[in-house]
Amino acid sequence: MSTDPVRRLRVLAAGLHAGMYREERIPLPYEQVWAVAADLSAELPHLVPFLDAFHVPAGDADRKQARAVARSGLREDFEVRLSPGWCLMQSRLIVGGMAAVPEDGGTRFAVLGATRPTALRPVQWFYGRLLGDRRGRAFVGRVTERARLR
Repeated sequence: MSTDPVRRLRVLAAGLHAGMYREERIPLPYEQVWAVAADLSAELPHLVPFLDAFHVPAGDADRKQARAVARSGLREDFEVRLSPGWCLMQSRLIVGGMAAVPEDGGTRFAVLGATRPTALRPVQWFYGRLLGDRRGRAFVGRVTERARLR
């Protein structure tokens, strides 16, 4: 039995002790919501406030190398796995993910943010407790607003 992408992201978030995980039902069609989530180069800078650009090469491959550029000028390379309803982005320090499935005329959508090195887990836990839920709600809100514009 295969696990749907949202359940898979939920399990990953638990295993990583993710500082941010949010899952909500968005009252818009899956195709509309996933069009925003999957358009990483155009949409991710609108969804992540500190991100200036996310460069992903064109093409249909489900594995790609990407480069994030923060508003501060810092750059980080990511390995991206992107397929229908599933996006996982990993750098040497950060794991980010999004997942979506159709649900009751809308979309079940989830987002996660976590640190990779075990040494950063205490910081992740501390800031996750303070900011994780608020940031997760804000991210889902931005996805919803961007999807309504499509």
